Amino acid sequence: MTPNHNITIDRDTCITCGRCVRVCPSEIFFLADSAVNVNTEFKCIACGHCVDACPAGAVHHPLFGPDKRHPSDRSVVASPQALMSLVRMRRSNRAFRKEPVPAELIDSIIEAAHLAPTASNAQEIEFVVVTKAEHIDMIIDHVLGFFTDIFNKITLPVVRTVVRRLAPGLWRYVPAFERMKKARQNGGDPILRGATAVIFICADAKSRFGCQDANLAYQNGSLMAESLGISQVYTGFVCTVMAKDKKLRKKLGIKGKVHAGMALGLPAFQYPWHVDRNPAKVTYL
Repeated sequence: MTPNHNITIDRDTCITCGRCVRVCPSEIFFLADSAVNVNTEFKCIACGHCVDACPAGAVHHPLFGPDKRHPSDRSVVASPQALMSLVRMRRSNRAFRKEPVPAELIDSIIEAAHLAPTASNAQEIEFVVVTKAEHIDMIIDHVLGFFTDIFNKITLPVVRTVVRRLAPGLWRYVPAFERMKKARQNGGDPILRGATAVIFICADAKSRFGCQDANLAYQNGSLMAESLGISQVYTGFVCTVMAKDKKLRKKLGIKGKVHAGMALGLPAFQYPWHVDRNPAKVTYL
């Protein structure tokens, strides 16, 4: 948090448009006596909205000096049609090539993910990037081992009948898991699908909105991956294990909670078509 008294208004350049008053989520600014004033009773969350919104550059914020303020060029922003096309074509492409994803492209994906909004601008999201083959193999084997223990228990004769009746959603994974075990025994990768990189999006265990912030970041990153021509898959099985088993997080040196994960790879091919999805379920009130 930045003390409010460090934020000042340049009276000579301020045009009293009130934009900073309208956009500040902490209600730091207010209009009085035909001038913009700074409220010293509230704390700044350092979101930068005030600096970005001021057309005259009259808001002076100690965290956002001239070197951190950049003009917004709307002419290079994707059109609504281009953005909708990208969203329509975005797929979970599990057909990866063996070549590694270039490091600069991974950096672009992380930068886009990092720029996603976070609750109260806390910016508590962290990223762990796994590219070493031995670490990827360890993740695959650990996840399969975790589920092996579960399925060995629920398929016991005295348990299976109860699980079938009370947890049909869990039971339906039994055939799929048997296929995954065989695939791994034959040298395949049924968990990460041959991805050459994995990005885990984490937050401190005490973060109240860590899950929401991480998945907002994931969406930014996945769209950037699509625009770069990089295939991505959400690592649902891995995230499930990490939420319940500290051992995998410890092996990777992850201290916080993992709320989202993205497996990346160069695509073996691009989808030439995109089918229509089911209509959106919308209620207007």
